[in-house]
Amino acid sequence: MADQPRRPRTLGDARTEAEAAFKKVTAKVAAAPPKPSAVPGIKEQVTLRIDQDVLEFFQEGGPGWQERINEALRKAAGK
Repeated sequence: MADQPRRPRTLGDARTEAEAAFKKVTAKVAAAPPKPSAVPGIKEQVTLRIDQDVLEFFQEGGPGWQERINEALRKAAGK
């Protein structure tokens, strides 16, 4: 005879099974904590590879070249 899966033993009657099934289906899943939103003005350090000619173009303007790159990227992103 082929092995057939056994029904799990229950402690009570059909009502107990129904309550257990209901709890399983209606149990609330813990929500993930909200993702912190970006605060304006806070900068994050990243490593970015830029072609040498592009870097030289922004550095020719002197100090503030990183801010100019950031502004150009923000404009390209439509912000």
